Amino acid sequence: MKEFLSKIHTVENDILEEYISNWTEYSVPKNTIITWKGDTERYMYFVLSGIQKSFYSNNNKEHIIAFTYSPSFSGIPESFLNQTPSNYFLATITESKFIRISFKKHQELMSKHRSIETLFRKATEFLLIDTLNRYFELMAYDIETRFRNFTTRSPHLLQMVPHKDIASYLRIDPSNFSKLLGKVRI
Repeated sequence: MKEFLSKIHTVENDILEEYISNWTEYSVPKNTIITWKGDTERYMYFVLSGIQKSFYSNNNKEHIIAFTYSPSFSGIPESFLNQTPSNYFLATITESKFIRISFKKHQELMSKHRSIETLFRKATEFLLIDTLNRYFELMAYDIETRFRNFTTRSPHLLQMVPHKDIASYLRIDPSNFSKLLGKVRI
């Protein structure tokens, strides 16, 4: 985690050690909902192992928003940051191990250390940029371009995540996704 955070923003070693010491281990079996729609996200997670998905459900169909896996943060960011009810779910796809920090402790440490606050402002900026890039991709590109971009960015997920979930994430009908798997060279 230390290396991951240092790539976002350099924090004095003693402050970073104090911050990391407040994270606790947390394990979840596969196919388990961690955060339910309507619940407020009380923790920010850092993925040590496993794959998770955030999704909403409409007419009994899952719509995948994001996948998270090591090394990355996980959770429902807007619910955590604003302490408001989540509009969607966070669930494990595989058995997952995390370290996590409570909202209260995270806020205390950001108030105490300006460099931790700066670190998470920058992390939030990266999340915003990634989200806007995803919106652009979904609106501007055809299904084959979205598929090619995904397989370039995250080819390992094709072996680890159900294809119906990847198709949902890319906003591609599952039958078209299967055709692209056979057509596009990866």
